[in-house]
Amino acid sequence: MRIKKTLAGAALATLALTSLAACGSDSDSDGDNSGDAPKAADIRVWLNGTDTPQEARDWLKTTFEEQNPGSTLTIEEQEWDGLVERLTTALSSDSETPDVVEIGNTQAPTFTSAGAFSPLTDELEALGGDDLLQGFVDGATVDGETYAVPYYAGSKYIFYRKDLLEKAGLEVPTTMDEFVDAAVALKQDNPKPANFSGFWFPGQDWRNGATFIWDAGGDLAVESDGEWSGSLSSAESVAGLERAQQLFVEASGAPKDGNEADPWTPFCAGEVGMMSTPGWVKGLIEDPETGCPDTFAKEIGVFALPGSDGSPAPVLLGGSDIAIAAKSANQELAQKAVALMLSEDYQTILAENGLTPALNSLAPLLGDDEYAQATIAAASNAKLTPAAPGWATVEGSRVLEDLFSALAQGGDPADLAADADEQMNGQLNG
Repeated sequence: MRIKKTLAGAALATLALTSLAACGSDSDSDGDNSGDAPKAADIRVWLNGTDTPQEARDWLKTTFEEQNPGSTLTIEEQEWDGLVERLTTALSSDSETPDVVEIGNTQAPTFTSAGAFSPLTDELEALGGDDLLQGFVDGATVDGETYAVPYYAGSKYIFYRKDLLEKAGLEVPTTMDEFVDAAVALKQDNPKPANFSGFWFPGQDWRNGATFIWDAGGDLAVESDGEWSGSLSSAESVAGLERAQQLFVEASGAPKDGNEADPWTPFCAGEVGMMSTPGWVKGLIEDPETGCPDTFAKEIGVFALPGSDGSPAPVLLGGSDIAIAAKSANQELAQKAVALMLSEDYQTILAENGLTPALNSLAPLLGDDEYAQATIAAASNAKLTPAAPGWATVEGSRVLEDLFSALAQGGDPADLAADADEQMNGQLNG
């Protein structure tokens, strides 16, 4: 499950999407329907990357076509890179728009605010109601209307080397202070290689960095009277940035201007004691060809990052939403496809393949091993990025990457936070 969604060019996408605000569907059914059954059509579903297992894709196509004789369902796989731009173009077209789309949960506010999706408010109860991941529903709700529903989720937790922790005389941390102390101690206890990380924390990694802001009581941005503004310069947020800077300087050997891509590579090379990554990394580090060597594969453990109060820290909850294109000519059939994707049968397939399901009641299907328990614990206090209309623009501008990279290189946290807030203030409201 890929949680990181690349949003390059999102500012242009936001501008282009404003033309969609008046383009929503006027009806819940297809334009030329007669009787109770919708007009037969080919439903196009955009799914991103390889996160959705083939078993789920096959089930969706077969079940939809069995339940809707004469209609077909075609799954078109999209790359995450450049998705915002492709969606902007496709959702603006009367003839080329897909009917159902998967979209990163941090991208959703840009499209929901612009009227690119059909409202699903009346269908929420039938799609799962209170059993749905509420944070994802909230992030796709504007002025009381919900325009997208959760598809799957995933929060980050800590992968660590049991042998290195034991060698340093350390226990698994139970508070944030203990975690920071352990990260620093691991770095000091392993002077070679020179780039060893007690905690792997590259400079641009704001997604992990946000945890320290939230744990300190701060936030990335806040809303007041309908207006969003940056909140990085609050006293609480600055305290979180100072803690992140301590980890950058004292615990991490990762590049100070590097990104968080492929953390399993240095981990499996023996250069990392602890790293914060999504659960799907487990499959990569266990891969017999590209994963970690057998010499320490058995020494890998996991735990949910602890917060200052001992409860799981508020980590970034990533994942995807699904939505119906406002310009789809097949609204009723699209709703049927979405209903199947939120069904217990389909979500069970996702859960059994390691994806956190959209239905809370199915979370136990993730299993009962330490990986499943870490996933559930981490998700219990996970947070979303701000539901601001211009959040995709903020991500696309890389203001947060620049902030954390400068922080890693020794910049003053308060000054950097004030500069970042000023830049975000011109972007957050679309």
